[in-house]
Amino acid sequence: MSDLAPIQPSPDAVLSCTGVRRSFPVGDRRLAILHGINLELCAGERLALMGTSGAGKTTLLNILGLLDRPTEGSVTVAGMDAWALSARRRANLRNEKIGFVFQFYHLLPELSALENAVLPAMIKLSRGAYRSGRSAFMDRATDMLTRFGLADRLGHRPSQLSGGEQQRIAIARALLLDPPILIADEPTGNLDRATGERVLEILLDEQSERGVALMLVTHDERLAKRCERVLYMEDGLIQADSSAPMPT
Repeated sequence: MSDLAPIQPSPDAVLSCTGVRRSFPVGDRRLAILHGINLELCAGERLALMGTSGAGKTTLLNILGLLDRPTEGSVTVAGMDAWALSARRRANLRNEKIGFVFQFYHLLPELSALENAVLPAMIKLSRGAYRSGRSAFMDRATDMLTRFGLADRLGHRPSQLSGGEQQRIAIARALLLDPPILIADEPTGNLDRATGERVLEILLDEQSERGVALMLVTHDERLAKRCERVLYMEDGLIQADSSAPMPT
């Protein structure tokens, strides 16, 4: 598949981009990072994105996650042309449709584990609406954190938690609003192998049970082999698209 040829997203695509380029001003010139990316993520799919450092993975992820605007091209989320929306509608679309799990957790240090997990609901709802629905969201987050083995950590702040515990909270936060899309950027990259395996199993179990479309960015071939499809990036282009059989 040529990255430069426009594509028509399939009906099953919940996230797609067409002709995405991204460059940044550097002095009196522009540094090109992405050179015309086409890809799609289908409902319930488990997709790995691999590539060396500097290949453009994080830049692409930020654009697909609506955190950064492409220099050229379009991004479609749940059938909507995301960058044609107003900033507010785009923020709402991101909050409702895309869950993020980052390598470095990005928990708010002043909030407890439970409060961090319910943060998407705080952002989505007005103050009055959140107050009226707070109990239900708290119950939902408590249930997830309990299933993730954190029943005795609900009131702890991030500084009191291990890396693996923080990442499990980040997974609960990403899934709180039941988004159809989950983006995980090196979710085990900051963890030791044993802790990373436990976090990965939680992530993949939740993805499978919920039928969420997962884009997993990783350097680890072992993680990529847990996905149904693998994309390889190099020098701002997708160089290969292959299938990886699910383990039995």
